[in-house]
Amino acid sequence: MELRRSRSPLIGGTAFLAFGVVMLLCSRTDSALRAVFFGFGAFGLLRGGVLAFNGVRPFRFHIGAEGLTVRQPGLNRLVPWAEIDALILDQPLPSPAGNKVPSAVLLLVPASGSTLDRPLTQRSPVDDRPCFVLLGLNDVGESPNEVAAALARYGDSRFTDFRELTRQRFDSPDFTIGLRGYDPARVDRLIRQGQEALASDVKEKRLGAKAEIEQARKSLPAAMRGYNTAQVDAFLDDLSAALARWDDEKQDAG
Repeated sequence: MELRRSRSPLIGGTAFLAFGVVMLLCSRTDSALRAVFFGFGAFGLLRGGVLAFNGVRPFRFHIGAEGLTVRQPGLNRLVPWAEIDALILDQPLPSPAGNKVPSAVLLLVPASGSTLDRPLTQRSPVDDRPCFVLLGLNDVGESPNEVAAALARYGDSRFTDFRELTRQRFDSPDFTIGLRGYDPARVDRLIRQGQEALASDVKEKRLGAKAEIEQARKSLPAAMRGYNTAQVDAFLDDLSAALARWDDEKQDAG
């Protein structure tokens, strides 16, 4: 499977360059805002140049029976499967202060004796082994699900879709039932909504389910015989974090 470079950086770079040119033309007028126009123009050209460069620099990523053929800064060759101990497709959590959901990343754990000379700056979410980011999926036009299918086909047991493991964690919660717990019917409805949102891969649905969970937790009704409150609280914490973890694959693919 040959991955295509995402067109987003080139499109964004072109837009910023056009904006910068317009602002610089405006700065040539006799206006009190000349300095402001010039500043915006310089920023547009600089930002546009960086994005356009990222959009045209050499790139290749092929997934095949022999391994991964990669052409990117610092790595330009076939990486045989024998040099790869594990590949993990992960969706990083957003930073506490940021609203933007990070794109999915492909992490590589080198096999013993591998000649891959890349600093192992990351940790595998599966087993905490040192690894590095091989590919950010915002760089390619294919969706994470398409990339995952190709990696599962050729990478076999080396590949782990950590996003799927995260989903499976929320399939069948088993809460203890006791006196004065959370109303089971209300909790089940809330969790089912979150599960459906995770399975949908629609960003708006996920964010809506996350907001619903956070709002409902402020006043979850109690029942004479209900779910253990500590277990439910911990589960909803994890579910809410998982809902924030998933990027909009349809948007990425566009």
